[in-house]
Amino acid sequence: MKPKDDDKQQAIAAATFALVERVGLSGLTMAGIAREAGIATGTLYVYHRSKEELLNALYEQVKGALVALIDAGIDPATPFRSRFQQNWTRLVRHRLAHYPETVFMDQYYNSPWFSEASRQFSARFASGCLGFFDQARAQQILKDAPTMLLISSFFGSVRDTANLLRSGDLPDTKAALAQAFGVCWDGIKA
Repeated sequence: MKPKDDDKQQAIAAATFALVERVGLSGLTMAGIAREAGIATGTLYVYHRSKEELLNALYEQVKGALVALIDAGIDPATPFRSRFQQNWTRLVRHRLAHYPETVFMDQYYNSPWFSEASRQFSARFASGCLGFFDQARAQQILKDAPTMLLISSFFGSVRDTANLLRSGDLPDTKAALAQAFGVCWDGIKA
């Protein structure tokens, strides 16, 4: 069997993300993805047997990149608030730099295509986040609130700040980012 071409895989991913941004997951078709990627529909089915399989694979790809981004190169001895702010800023910047992927993630996570395998993959990622937030709660750095509520506040702030920056409603300055982070931090710190 001939190995799958990485360039085609990347073209399929880019086409899927671009189409989801334009037409949403429900408007996405395998024929549309193939056309956008510049490949035959039959070729797309060689790479992914179904739309569901393709979406699951792309979810793991994008989520895996996010997991690798968090805490990468940050000294664990760094005070929690600084690590928290560095991760928050990285995620805002990543969201802006990879906007089509974030639209895909937001829609996929809340769609009927979000599979049990994707839930399990997401839970493995969440366990690292849970530990990070649980540790901060135990040290009374963060509010004594349910961990998932704290995580939701953090990621909601990342998402909404990136959206405000993208729309121009918030200027992309150090001062504005510091203020946006401060609002997030003030909402969850002990």
